[in-house]
Amino acid sequence: MKQVNWGIIGLGSAALQFANSFNFVKNAKLLAIASKNPDKIKIYKENYNISENFCFNSYEDLINNQSIDIIYIAVPTALHFDSIIKCLKKNKRVLVEKPATVNSTQALSIKNEYMKIDSFFTEAFMYLYHPKIKKVIELIKSGEVGDLIAMESFFGNDVLSKKSFFGYKKRKKLNIKNRLYNKEMGGGAILDLGCYPISFSTLIASLNSKINYDNIVIFNKQKEIGSTGVDLDSYIGLKFENDFTSKIGVSFTKNLGKQTKIIGTKGELVIHDTWTSENSEIVIKKNNKTEIINIIGNQNIYSHEIETISQCIIEEKKEVDYPGLTIDQTIGNMKIIDKWLS
Repeated sequence: MKQVNWGIIGLGSAALQFANSFNFVKNAKLLAIASKNPDKIKIYKENYNISENFCFNSYEDLINNQSIDIIYIAVPTALHFDSIIKCLKKNKRVLVEKPATVNSTQALSIKNEYMKIDSFFTEAFMYLYHPKIKKVIELIKSGEVGDLIAMESFFGNDVLSKKSFFGYKKRKKLNIKNRLYNKEMGGGAILDLGCYPISFSTLIASLNSKINYDNIVIFNKQKEIGSTGVDLDSYIGLKFENDFTSKIGVSFTKNLGKQTKIIGTKGELVIHDTWTSENSEIVIKKNNKTEIINIIGNQNIYSHEIETISQCIIEEKKEVDYPGLTIDQTIGNMKIIDKWLS
């Protein structure tokens, strides 16, 4: 079987989970890594059997290497744009960790560069490639819950509370050095988590009719801003042209969970774990009855993403297979995030 050679730029927590997933796929190989941290390079080299010749302390050296078929960009969000442009200028295929950019202006610039070349670009929403999402799409298209009316989708955990000596919750002091709480590094709940339910909302809405992103109405926007200037607890409502609505919430301060509910005229679908592979159940509620569908998928959710994208490259496709995101969908979703952040 033909294998696609991957390189990773940036060796943070996302890259670690991504690298582990190569153990579950046959059509892809982790060939190269790049980091400015020599200790991380050493760990990855040993754990993933990376040749010394493919361990780089310069991102540019990895980008310039002709043996690499596609690059996964996993540097902090604020650094995505520069890395993407450098890759595209060298005609390198790109998978960039979500969110692809910090605003829609950057996303538009990426499209302009992408259109000049014969390459491949997509944003890394690993959940979209899990079999349960494809099953949800199939159920909706088959009319299982009737015509779509609304949905609500959440992603949040209380990562900022700690218990005091007397058992009371006390909020931790925000660490400006942590990228999640650093505005200049693209921190905040909206950029880090909100891109998930935004991307899923526009995907589900598109099953009703084609989306015009500029005509999506924003309502009930709420944000709690922390001491470092980033949002910690944020909510928004979206109304599409076909009157389909989506209620979205993300948080670093509340245990909102990972549930999505999709409501139709005949019933509803519930995904208790939308974003990971910890729980792969789809619950169908209709006619006062409940049915549970168990979906089989790899425990490492990134493996589905890598396998699909690698196959696209083997088949010399210029865009990822549905429901992976096109550059226009990335731009549209970032326009929504722009309005949520404003």
